[in-house]
Amino acid sequence: MKTPENQLIQKILGKSSRSNDLKSGLRVGIGDDAALFAPRSGYETILTCDWFLEEIHFLRDRHPADSVGWKCLARAASDIAAMGGTPRCFLLSLAIPNELTGRWLTDFLIGLRRASRRLQCPIAGGDTTRQNRVLINVTVIGDVRRGQALLRSSAKPGDIIYISGRLGEADLGLSALRSARARIRPCLRKHLYPEPRIALGQWLADHRLATAAMDLSDGLSTDLPRLCASSKVGATIDESKLASATVGHDSVPNRNKRLALALNGGDDYELLFTVAPNKTQKIPLAYRALKLTAIGEITRGTGIKLSHPDGKTSPLKAAGWDPFRDP
Repeated sequence: MKTPENQLIQKILGKSSRSNDLKSGLRVGIGDDAALFAPRSGYETILTCDWFLEEIHFLRDRHPADSVGWKCLARAASDIAAMGGTPRCFLLSLAIPNELTGRWLTDFLIGLRRASRRLQCPIAGGDTTRQNRVLINVTVIGDVRRGQALLRSSAKPGDIIYISGRLGEADLGLSALRSARARIRPCLRKHLYPEPRIALGQWLADHRLATAAMDLSDGLSTDLPRLCASSKVGATIDESKLASATVGHDSVPNRNKRLALALNGGDDYELLFTVAPNKTQKIPLAYRALKLTAIGEITRGTGIKLSHPDGKTSPLKAAGWDPFRDP
């Protein structure tokens, strides 16, 4: 007998049941008590999970449901990218109000399946329940060649700090979404449909170019100290170099505001990585049209500093996203 929950599960499952998922390591996928995953020989398994919560990470009345579906998987897969890995499959735990089980859920699943196909990362299982707000938790299972995982804890003094893409675009996109300012709408795509840098992470790992890496989800000023703390090092960021990797002048004419967005804006899901000085010549200006910018250097000690064009330095305050920071 088809209960309401079974019908909901079947809607989430769609047509993907146990068919084309074996190539992703799923011996038994969604529909059983649990999934069976077969790791690849010579690889280590990567496990990560991520919350995506209404009113905290997205607004039901502003964010299209398909973007919620896309982003909840893409942002979790970004952690796999940061370790140089490949996403293999994912688990979805979804709590939604009963009134959203119609069109909203349909559009959500369209975005989720699009991300799943793009990342070649099928759904392996999960759980559903009813709640007055949308609560989403995604667990991604990935893998990386044994001994090649990129970690936060391996940066050394003298390493050069790089970032991919342009920082602050997603935060600018959120501002555009809130205020509907059409002139900066190009940044909306970065906010609504982020692209985890899977290929870049794999390239860095396969060629053993990065000494350390992580994804930029909470803002450079918050994430860089995490990498430095794991590696027991400090860092100096060159403001002038960072300025070349910010949002465009046409979008934000004020230079200080562009820098603030680059330092503190979250949700970019770009990669932050360090490279030994003798390997920097192997880092191109762009990887598959994705801009790569050297913005600073790893230093001894534990301080994080910002170097200004006048030669002075100042401490870099962590002012990115922190869910436990008082408003």
